[in-house]
Amino acid sequence: MKENGIGGANTKTGLIFEGKTNLQTFLSLQNGYSCKSNTHGWVDVFFNNEQVASLFKKNALYKFLDYRNVNYASMLSKKLLPDDSIYVVVNNTFFIIECKFQKVAGSVDEKLQTCDFKKKQYKKLLSQLNMEVEYIYLLSDWFKQNQYNDVLEYIISVGCSYYFEYIPLTKFGLPVPKN
Repeated sequence: MKENGIGGANTKTGLIFEGKTNLQTFLSLQNGYSCKSNTHGWVDVFFNNEQVASLFKKNALYKFLDYRNVNYASMLSKKLLPDDSIYVVVNNTFFIIECKFQKVAGSVDEKLQTCDFKKKQYKKLLSQLNMEVEYIYLLSDWFKQNQYNDVLEYIISVGCSYYFEYIPLTKFGLPVPKN
């Protein structure tokens, strides 16, 4: 694990950054975890047969809001579609995860500067449900270059966070399986 560019840990305890990896795939492979699609359009996460979270990709978030009688159209002028998101029951927190992968300079550079606005929009969207909101970037190693130091500092300064290559389960408050 590398949080804010420092630190380290065992990659088996975190969401690994790969184009094909998502939370559901990762959690399904962990001891004690299982993921099951429900009839409402999102995925419920269980640890040792107890529900610990729910997963939402893109439009599944809006199915959840509809289910909870939240009229998102009255709150936002445009839908936000998270790459991945997870609602963790124990800490009543909705984690929005945006994955950014780069191999050459491009438009992603400027997208990193939108986290403050997007976090505020998600907070507004989930305020009726009294849920906390965390906004996290999952970044490829490309963003370790010195030219990103200012934007990485900005991300932290506005109450968002970032990780390089993977996010530890402890960040979400989820149980870490043994072995």
